Amino acid sequence: MSESLQTIELELHALWLQAQEGDAACYARALKVISGYLRRFLNRRMQSQPSDVEDLVQETLLAIHQKRHTYQSEQAFTAWMYAIARYKWIDHLRAHGRREALHDDIDDWSEILSISGDTEAADSQRDLGHMLTLLPDKQRLAIEHTKLQGLSITETAALTGQSEAAVKVNVHRGLKALATQWRAKP
Repeated sequence: MSESLQTIELELHALWLQAQEGDAACYARALKVISGYLRRFLNRRMQSQPSDVEDLVQETLLAIHQKRHTYQSEQAFTAWMYAIARYKWIDHLRAHGRREALHDDIDDWSEILSISGDTEAADSQRDLGHMLTLLPDKQRLAIEHTKLQGLSITETAALTGQSEAAVKVNVHRGLKALATQWRAKP
């Protein structure tokens, strides 16, 4: 173990032992120090999803808190801490991979629905209005409120009586249906 790793291990080990004995200040200091190391550890592993790093740091800190009674003072604290972080990271990858497999990428929907002139804009607006009427009401309302009126998911959920998750699903499915209709349009 290098000198700097030994220093980190000694610092965290001592803080954690004092925290386990009930020292609230040491516990708070330990969590602050741990969060910095976790952030660096997860940033290196989550380069394709940097927006998820902070959530994962918080989940890992929560897991460390919940599993604090399992730490044995004769083991290396950093190994225990990073093992928990690694399990949380793997869980995140599994869950994220399953979710991504269920969804088609529709980020290009704006390109599919784009127009280039004033006359075309009027025609496109008329066509979009017609295509929206072909969607189920929940999808149509979710799209109209969030994408056309610019309301948030929360505001749309309150207006339509749907849950926030349902609004997100309805927007996704509605945009997918609109893109399919647009492609099929002669």
